[in-house]
Amino acid sequence: MIIEGNQTEIEAMKEFHKGNRQRGLELQEKFAAEFREEYKEKDHCPCKKACRYHGNCKECVAIHRAHQEHVPNCMRTMINAKIKALSELTEHTIADEIEAPREVLRKEFQ
Repeated sequence: MIIEGNQTEIEAMKEFHKGNRQRGLELQEKFAAEFREEYKEKDHCPCKKACRYHGNCKECVAIHRAHQEHVPNCMRTMINAKIKALSELTEHTIADEIEAPREVLRKEFQ
């Protein structure tokens, strides 16, 4: 199962945008049911960072909401894609002003 860019969830959002809330909710539940089944026993978390909250989305998101310094690592790709599109307005010159922090990764990604 693909989570990022999942076609069922994309279709659900299209229905919501068209004002068809009921169909959107049905599709969203289909995605959620498939997710629950697929990831009963498997790791669903794409985060590579060494973190004791790996795979525990509920606590991870709560922590990030509480400190409000940055977003969970699993959301970086999605947010960065949106920032990249905005960055095109200035020919990506912001890249010259940014230095990424050094992160501690899980052992399998070091």
